[in-house]
Amino acid sequence: MAQNAIITGKVVHGESKAPVANASVFLSNATYGTSSAEDGSYTLSGVKPGQYELVVTVVGYEDYSQTIQVGHEPLKLDISLTQKVLMLREVVISSNADWKKNYEQFKREFIGTTENSKLCRVLNSHVLNLIYHRNKQQLEAEGEEFLVVENRALGYRTKFLLKKFLSDGIEHTIEYSGKALFEQLPGTAEQKRLWKLKREQAYYGSAQHFYRSLYKDRLKEEGFEAHDFTRALNRERPPEELIQQKIKRFRELNRDSLNAWYKLGNLTKWNDENVVKIPYQSIEILRKTPQPGIYALMFPHFLYVVYTKKHELTEFKDVYRPLDMENFETSIVTLFTNYALFDMNGIIVSNPSPLYEGTWSKAKLADLLPVDYEPGD
Repeated sequence: MAQNAIITGKVVHGESKAPVANASVFLSNATYGTSSAEDGSYTLSGVKPGQYELVVTVVGYEDYSQTIQVGHEPLKLDISLTQKVLMLREVVISSNADWKKNYEQFKREFIGTTENSKLCRVLNSHVLNLIYHRNKQQLEAEGEEFLVVENRALGYRTKFLLKKFLSDGIEHTIEYSGKALFEQLPGTAEQKRLWKLKREQAYYGSAQHFYRSLYKDRLKEEGFEAHDFTRALNRERPPEELIQQKIKRFRELNRDSLNAWYKLGNLTKWNDENVVKIPYQSIEILRKTPQPGIYALMFPHFLYVVYTKKHELTEFKDVYRPLDMENFETSIVTLFTNYALFDMNGIIVSNPSPLYEGTWSKAKLADLLPVDYEPGD
């Protein structure tokens, strides 16, 4: 604890400088959080060194966020909040059955479908605004208040301020952004022992574990192999949007045409796939940046990440697997820019985030750990 830091400050109104009480002050995706007192003061203590996003949110004001670097010395950060301008929101009228259907899809795609998800309970689903765009096959979700999820598998109460959620049924992608605060659940000694084991299971082989191993130059020791991977789009397979349009069109009209488009839809998305057998050394794909504690991940094509200490139990149709490779957990990483930035906590801090296919794509809120988690916690 002596090596950890303390963050103090005051939350005030931006113009009048009057104190703002009961504001939530927390480090996003971590376990450090509090509320401002009547005089606007707050204290976050015992913070592990690293880069964090300090977030302040309270009803009636715009959310505030600031990237901070925490060392061993105390930090004093005063926060000025801007009053929120009242804006009318889109009103969508839907039946109770529609809302329930949309909510069940949201739970599957945001909380997950792993074993851990079965022990997750949403405490306030009413804060969600859910909109389904039928013509685009897209589900949108957002919330003005914290979505509170009790995770009895990992022993956390996760409070998630959901700013954006978009599930695209045509592209088969899920995007979301927001801020999260993790709170330890109370439990018996036996429950805490089980939570410790479950947290370690969620951590080992995860993207967070990989990035930490990468900057420490311990990929092999920690069980990872990172390979160069190339592939090309299968030209015999039409675009997914067209396939979905044709299936919808012929569902009621022509059974033969429907079956033909189903067959096209079942074709693999990629071909000419090749994994370079010799794995990368950390130095080949890792770069330091001018900013302390921030690293860049760079590679020319796709990154094929294998975790050799666990076997994959899920079959992914579009994840290539060489015939001579054991059925290890495998993830494919796609960059949308020349590099992705991550910090010492093993968390991507640049936007847009990389696209994950395979094992890492399964990791939803039910398997999410705070950025300050360390095995053994």
